[in-house]
Amino acid sequence: MATQKLYAGVKIRETRLKLSLTQKDFAAKLGVSLSYLNQMENNHRPISAGVVLAMAQEFGFDVTQLSVAESDRMVVDMREALADPVFGDENPPLADLQLTASNAPMLARAFLNLHRSYRHSQDRLASLNEALGQDSGSIAPLPWEEVRDFFHYCDNYIDSIDRAAEGFAKSIQLDQPEKRAALITHLERQHGINVSFDTGPIRQFDTLQSKLTLSSRAGRATQIFQLAHQIALLEFSPLLEATLDDAKFRTAEARDICKIGLANYFAGASTLPYGPFLAAAKETRHDLDLLAERFQASIEQVAHRLSTLQRSTQKGIPFFFVRVDQAGTITKRHSATRLQFARFGGACPLWNVHRAFESPNQYLRQLAETPDGVRYFCLARDITKPGPAFRSPTRRFAIGLGCEISHADQLVYADDMDSKNSSSFDPIGISCRICERQNCHQRAVPPLEHKLLVNHNYRGILPYSLR
Repeated sequence: MATQKLYAGVKIRETRLKLSLTQKDFAAKLGVSLSYLNQMENNHRPISAGVVLAMAQEFGFDVTQLSVAESDRMVVDMREALADPVFGDENPPLADLQLTASNAPMLARAFLNLHRSYRHSQDRLASLNEALGQDSGSIAPLPWEEVRDFFHYCDNYIDSIDRAAEGFAKSIQLDQPEKRAALITHLERQHGINVSFDTGPIRQFDTLQSKLTLSSRAGRATQIFQLAHQIALLEFSPLLEATLDDAKFRTAEARDICKIGLANYFAGASTLPYGPFLAAAKETRHDLDLLAERFQASIEQVAHRLSTLQRSTQKGIPFFFVRVDQAGTITKRHSATRLQFARFGGACPLWNVHRAFESPNQYLRQLAETPDGVRYFCLARDITKPGPAFRSPTRRFAIGLGCEISHADQLVYADDMDSKNSSSFDPIGISCRICERQNCHQRAVPPLEHKLLVNHNYRGILPYSLR
């Protein structure tokens, strides 16, 4: 597979302007011609390895900033949005979308926000819901989606919170055999909070009585996570608030929801601290069960944490992580890979994460290839969350964890998989509405960017063909 070219005109120009250098002076320091620098700044030519090295040596530039991950995500998001019939039959070529995402990212985000607003208005009209219909003039994204996009474009990694959580874990020696006791002792000594257990809600904090009550029916991993979550709210609130200030959410609801997400992030980063967890992941070859046992965490917590190991100086494997319910609705999603999840509708039905419900307590492995030719190793497992009593409803989810095939040899689960055989890879997509595959037997709806040919005298896999 050809190496992806890196266009970084925005970053190069920002670096030069911060140093108050003219193009001529900047080109001289990089050892390139003025015309070559001009072409790179305008994304007419990709940045070369020599220029990257020169920027690092001359200006101490952090080369990890030259990442295509965010622009890749925006290209996928714009391509899906442009498949909407409102834009007609003529879609911009992929090269134009790539240039927009890399050279004008603010414009790309504005376009995505505008299309999201349009979709919300259309959904409100289609549902004929009177309450929502009264709010149809709003152009703001839903708070939950705004928070989801915040983590999505942060690569699901918040450096300041991650490092604070790692430091906290070290300060109270959270690597000891009994994490729950260590967290309870810290709350009592540091904050004068009494911790108790009963059959009530998962977590309830009484601010007047300084009493924290956890569900005795919740699993130990959940109890540990909730203790760390409460410590984040009590002890690291200024850090959480500063992060929220930088995010500049449109609504108070989005800010409140995100604070829960940031406290959850702290909880995961403190109970699974970056350095020790990354080292253990490499040592065990990313064995989820061994990691869960070693860190007293759940399988879902471990899988989610693996997808956040994107510290610039100490990166883990770029994973994607997703959680779906039995209806196929994506309830959690993140990707540090080129695989992106659909923003509207469900995931591809050919993906093994949907089959996990059929095989409880088993890991399902899959080699998959997306329409762009990128190949992945995918791991899926069902996650059952039983209720606290006999008649309580059971919550069932499936989680998917995967990486590009080039990293698969670092996963114990990929051993004995025939990754050299092209026929071993299942063809999957992002969602039916933007998938270009012609003869998919699981296609639910036609792709929006293709016209249909209908022959009343012929029936193949589908009642139509694409052109």
